Amino acid sequence: MSASDFEKLAEIELQKDETENTAMGEIRSFSAAQSSREFGISLTHPYYDVARHGIIHSAGDDSLGRKVIAFSSCRLPPSHQINHRQLLQYLKYTLEQYVESDYTLVYFHYGLNSQNKPSLSWLQSAYKEFDRKYKKNLKALYIVHPTNFIRIIWNIFKPLMSHKFGKKVIYLNYLSDLRDHLKYEHLNIPEEVIRHDENLQMKQKSRSLPPAKLPPPRPPLPTQQFGVSLQYLSAKNKGELIPPVMNQTVAYLKKRGLKTEGLFRRSAGIKSIQEIQKLYNQGKTVDFDDYGDIHIPGVILKAFLRELPEPLLTFPMYDQIIQITGVESSLRVTRCKEIVHRLPEHNYVVLKFLMCFLHMVSQETIFNKMTSSNLACVFGLNLIWPPNSAPSFSALVPINLFAELLIDFYPIIFSSRKVPGERLP
Repeated sequence: MSASDFEKLAEIELQKDETENTAMGEIRSFSAAQSSREFGISLTHPYYDVARHGIIHSAGDDSLGRKVIAFSSCRLPPSHQINHRQLLQYLKYTLEQYVESDYTLVYFHYGLNSQNKPSLSWLQSAYKEFDRKYKKNLKALYIVHPTNFIRIIWNIFKPLMSHKFGKKVIYLNYLSDLRDHLKYEHLNIPEEVIRHDENLQMKQKSRSLPPAKLPPPRPPLPTQQFGVSLQYLSAKNKGELIPPVMNQTVAYLKKRGLKTEGLFRRSAGIKSIQEIQKLYNQGKTVDFDDYGDIHIPGVILKAFLRELPEPLLTFPMYDQIIQITGVESSLRVTRCKEIVHRLPEHNYVVLKFLMCFLHMVSQETIFNKMTSSNLACVFGLNLIWPPNSAPSFSALVPINLFAELLIDFYPIIFSSRKVPGERLP
């Protein structure tokens, strides 16, 4: 079948999707100005003309601590209103911030239509332009709400794809399926996609038996380590301020991992991570030597921070932290110190413990290649995130800068506040 035949088939399938969505009562609306405000894109952004639409955004970390980038088709304007070549360059510009570490992509297919779709020839050239640098550390590509159009695209790209890359593609029919893989509340899913998902769910329910009533959520185990507050952990561990997971992973990495190249940048097998989390939650002993992968304790440490009910730097500090770029350079360390010293006592002690260790890691950069800047990119969104939404791209810069300052100037920022019972790694 020729490329033009595939193009015609794709057009037919998109028109079918549009007809079906109209029948389901879905009406697509688009506001570039609204997206511009939502994602905090400034007029001086080098890719403002594309970025203002909010098509591409960072979405926190997945369940294994890998950075997540989301692409929302419903935010694509009509083709005559956007330069698709510039869109490709903006996507590459975005991914270049993450490709040195393991990362994940989420593609929300709903909203792609005959008016806003790029040509298939453009898609082919775009795929070829993403060289090994981009594909090597991509660990998963989630395609949400796939349709027959995706099947046609797959047939076009299959000859170009390696078997290894093909295994990274995962199809998800409903948004609820994402909860098993990602920190769902950080995804910043477009309202149009949420409404479409609700319609699909209602349609599915009408065809099937009523769902079984879900049991009420269980209270945490007395030995629970993940997903509970620092205060809960301290109360269950005889007043110990440093959570056992942090204490043990840091001790192991300090002994075995300080000189490991790419420390904290690599992911690990999900089965091993789930097994270790289960052992910790059951109050059992974890021996990282049994797993033969120095990156596993690093992933566990990030997962612990990410699953805290409130970030270590606390929700009230979020607005102050993202304003750090507006502070004069010579005053930023002082400002960081002021913010950190206003943290609750327990959070301060745990943060100080963690930053002491990350400062050690940064001192071995000649071996591990993890500068304070690299560590900040990995840990920034594990230390602070907004309370009810995903962080915008514009927020990543101050969040990472704040984390970098904490690591670089650890001896200064944490020098004058002492808390009884605190100890360092």
